[in-house]
Amino acid sequence: MQAPFIAGFQLGLGLILAIGAQNALVLRQGLRREHVFAVVLFCAVSDSLLIGIGVSSFGLARDATPWLGPALLWGGTCFLIAYGARAAWQAWRGGQALRVDGSSGAALLPTLATVAAMTWLNPHAWLDTVVFLGAVSAQYPGQGVAFGLGAAAASFLFFFTLGYGARLLQPLFARPGAWRLLDLLIALVMWSIAWRLATG
Repeated sequence: MQAPFIAGFQLGLGLILAIGAQNALVLRQGLRREHVFAVVLFCAVSDSLLIGIGVSSFGLARDATPWLGPALLWGGTCFLIAYGARAAWQAWRGGQALRVDGSSGAALLPTLATVAAMTWLNPHAWLDTVVFLGAVSAQYPGQGVAFGLGAAAASFLFFFTLGYGARLLQPLFARPGAWRLLDLLIALVMWSIAWRLATG
């Protein structure tokens, strides 16, 4: 069980490190110290549910269509390469900075509604968790649950660290150079995962 759990944890963490709309919102809420627990818990539980859907249903889909596993695995590898290229392009282009104004934030329910839309209506979230992680979990027959638990643990660790650690990063992410370095690291992580998948 240990190897699939670690593999799921590493891959889940590598995928979720990419700063997208959802992660930027969690970071912003953490910097403002508004509804942090509710937001990070919602994100982590939602991610875990999506991972569970992928891990539990992908095997059935694979058995019905044997070509689906390799197709999604190679499609996911191409996706990681492209996502890494996008992050590398953002690092080269630069010009980003996280700005947090002093205005009062939204109430809890509108905030959670925004987070829900960014999570459940985001095709990248479905591709990463349901399709891609589900496809990789099929490489661990009989141990998909351990793989899924590892990926879910990565989500909980990431979102709680991001939400509550954000206040420490406020001075850093006011600088565009910090975003360039982060995007470069994201690109390297995505490409390294793609390389591992492509080479087995």
